[in-house]
Formats: sequence, structure tokens, C-alpha cells
Amino acid sequence: MFSAQGYTGTKEENYDLVIKQLDALIEGETNLIANLSNASALLNQFLEKINWVGFYLMDGDGELVLGPFQGLPACVRIPLRRGVCGTAASTRETIVVPDVHAFPGHIACDAASRSEIVVPIIAGDSLIGVLDIDSPITDRFDDVDRKYLEQFVATLIKHI
Repeated sequence: MFSAQGYTGTKEENYDLVIKQLDALIEGETNLIANLSNASALLNQFLEKINWVGFYLMDGDGELVLGPFQGLPACVRIPLRRGVCGTAASTRETIVVPDVHAFPGHIACDAASRSEIVVPIIAGDSLIGVLDIDSPITDRFDDVDRKYLEQFVATLIKHI
């Protein structure tokens, strides 16, 4: 049984801990859906001031489809190059959006969302999907979040 340790350190120390927890949690498991389900649950428990965390996975060549997540029901399909998720997937770069209402073409799955971070999941040359995290406050995500969420995704990729 998994037991999460408390997050009482600095932001960086806490991210290091959650990444180690992810590595231990999914060690030996190769099923993508199982690992993404546990990863989204772990991030939901770890991150403060968020209202949605989950994954969109590539479905064919032109769109993302909803994968494991924690939060309210979400948009099921997102075309590449549309919204924050589709843009991050098509550029293969992490996007931090301080105010989603200022992002051209933002797709509002949850009206409460105000800021967002999306990290592409790339294994070798293949785009697997994206990690998407929304917050009900503006400016929730910073460069520390970017750095460590990219490391979190890198840890996931080791187990895919």
C-alpha cells in the first residue's frame, strides 16, 4: 500500500519528494493507464491551489483524447494546435499560462480555471500526450513548477 509522506520542505524539496514517490509508486508497472492514473492522483494530493490535473493522450495524428485525471469532467478531444494543450503538443514545449483568458484560442473546459501549465510527454521521437494542470487562481505556476513537472514527466517516461 502506498503512503504519501508530508510535504513540509521548500517547494523544490517537496517536488523532489513527489518525484521519488512517483518513481516508487509506478516501479515495475508498465501499463500506461495505470501509471497515469496514479500519477494524476499523486499530483492532485501534492499540489495546492489546483482544480484539475490529468493527461491528454495522442489519438491518431491530429488530436488529443482525455486520459486519466482528477477533477471535474473535462473536454474529451482537443485538436493539435488548439488551446494550451494542443499548442504544447504540437510545439512539444512546456507552456505556462499565467492567465488563460489572455491565451488566444484557450479551450475552457472548467470555467473556474484561471492559469494553466501543460507539459508534453515525449518518449524517443513519439509524442505520447500532455500533462495538463489548471488552477482557479492567476499566476499559479512558475519556473520552479515548470522545471519539476518536466522532471515528473521524465520519471513517467522511464516507466512507459
